[in-house]
Amino acid sequence: MLNEKQIEENVKRLNKIEGQVRGIKKMIENNRYCIDVLNQTKAIRSAILKVEEIILESHLNTCVRNSLISQDKHDIDEKITEIMKTISKYQK
Repeated sequence: MLNEKQIEENVKRLNKIEGQVRGIKKMIENNRYCIDVLNQTKAIRSAILKVEEIILESHLNTCVRNSLISQDKHDIDEKITEIMKTISKYQK
């Protein structure tokens, strides 16, 4: 689970991403130079990756850690399965 600081940081990042998406929409509507548009889409992808990184790190440090501490085999197995499915999605 995200702590208050992480929530605030991610909301700021997502607000910025939202603004960047609107900016790209305007760039496309105004038929701006393709490379300029692509540079902006790359910036958005990088920002989204950072949000995902923070969420994954938080998940590992809270949910997965708590599961390991509890020594509940079923819960641990569920967490491992979730992580493996998530990693698999990113490899495609």
